[in-house]
Amino acid sequence: WSPARARGTTVQDPMSDSQPDDPDNFSRRVPDGDDRRRLVCDTCGFVQYENPRIVVGAVVGWKDRILLCRRAIPPRRGFWTLPAGYLELGESPEAGAVREAWEEARAQLEIDQLLAVYSLTRISQVQLIYRARLTDPGVEPGPESLEVGLFRFEEIPFEDIAFPSVHWALKDYRETRNQHAF
Repeated sequence: WSPARARGTTVQDPMSDSQPDDPDNFSRRVPDGDDRRRLVCDTCGFVQYENPRIVVGAVVGWKDRILLCRRAIPPRRGFWTLPAGYLELGESPEAGAVREAWEEARAQLEIDQLLAVYSLTRISQVQLIYRARLTDPGVEPGPESLEVGLFRFEEIPFEDIAFPSVHWALKDYRETRNQHAF
């Protein structure tokens, strides 16, 4: 891990006095013994902790090419991305990255190592992006992809990349792809 790969944004307080989707009988306040506003049950005092979402994915290589998926779902439908998505309960991050690659590109892969951790505080996400390689070049779109492709680095449609973190991951991959450990 290095600070160069720990990209973040400014911290914002998403906890106003109430939110439109707060459950009935809950209010936002600082519970006893805490120092942050939390969602607290007005009846029994139960504290509902709201934590960042964890996204897992991979920069997947095959020889001199990188796997990209054109999104079939919002947000950023029609733009290119890496196979990635939310970690499921009871799932390891590595297993989640393998599952996402299968769901989005019918890709079978082996995880090499963790490439980067990106902290996106503005949208309350922590992204764990792995470096991986295809075990078979046969890929095809899954239900969340319009199409998939294996691109040489100079062929990547950078102007049509869906998210800033995809740009970061591709840059980090390019800088470390020939290193066995970093």
